[in-house]
Amino acid sequence: MPLQVGDYSWQQTEAAVFLSLPLRGVSVRDADVFCSESYLKRHSENIFSEKLKEDSIPAPRSVGSIKINFTPRIFPTALRESQVAEEEEWLHKQAEARRAMNTDIPEFCDLKEEERNPDWLKEKGNKLFATGDYLAAVNAYNLALRLNNKIPLLYLNRAACHLKLKNLYKTIEDSSKALELLTPPVADNANARIKAHVRRGTAFCRLELYVEGLQDYEAALRIDPANTVVQNDAQKIRSVIQGTELNPND
Repeated sequence: MPLQVGDYSWQQTEAAVFLSLPLRGVSVRDADVFCSESYLKRHSENIFSEKLKEDSIPAPRSVGSIKINFTPRIFPTALRESQVAEEEEWLHKQAEARRAMNTDIPEFCDLKEEERNPDWLKEKGNKLFATGDYLAAVNAYNLALRLNNKIPLLYLNRAACHLKLKNLYKTIEDSSKALELLTPPVADNANARIKAHVRRGTAFCRLELYVEGLQDYEAALRIDPANTVVQNDAQKIRSVIQGTELNPND
């Protein structure tokens, strides 16, 4: 049975250490004494054997760096768990729209390959709209929609052209189609949804359908309540409905 000894004395020379251990009541010949070279204490210093140094002391850690990669994100807003399903559905619809291209149309036989791209035609229509050539812009959007009729911005931009050309029913039709495709409602398509409601609401008002027009303006304000331009126009429409103003476009 091992014994824990607290009362002992020791002496030390350059070559050895002598320990004196009192074992009261124990015969010397019956005692087994074990001595380890792994650890000795002299004064306040620890003396380790070479074997202990090699086997027990860990090597210093090497210097390194940790590289952190962030997942790429299409949406400008921060990722929220509650919106993951809506965002994935929106991205899925956009991917389907870009895959649903049909270039088997006679009108495109003489066009270059890049000119058969609905995105290229959309940009061309935008440039024509900026110069005031609304009819030519409509034609560009028409061709783009022949290639791919699932891109909401094509309907939204064509609605703007029809509004300029006073094609009010076509404006309402294209705005409605754009809103139908701008689902689910996420932050990435909020601005487009506001434009669609305002353009359709404006067309309703020019047809003197002020109640319907106000509904679209109020829908736009639910998306962006701080939009002062839409707020002012909505108030003008309310005044017309209440009979205090003659024309909301004044």
